[in-house]
Amino acid sequence: MDKLKKFELMEKITRELEDVRNSQQAVLEKIGKIEVDNIELGDKTIETKLPDIYQRTADNAEAIKVILDSFQEKTEEFGEKNNVEKLREQQAINNLK
Repeated sequence: MDKLKKFELMEKITRELEDVRNSQQAVLEKIGKIEVDNIELGDKTIETKLPDIYQRTADNAEAIKVILDSFQEKTEEFGEKNNVEKLREQQAINNLK
């Protein structure tokens, strides 16, 4: 795999990890809303089970954030090391030919 394709794949994975992180955040917000709504309702199953689900989801969200931060850094370093902007410029020139 050439360097530009590798960098583009790394950028794609970064975007996908960001999507996963955002999805996890949305799940946490929904669980929080359910917990608030259940204060009025008082369903015991929701009251006992949902906090554990929330905690596991929060733990997963944090793990995803750690992976994302690390991978973003690797992607940026790879891009700088391999002068990706120059490679993109060259590719654009080649596509015009």
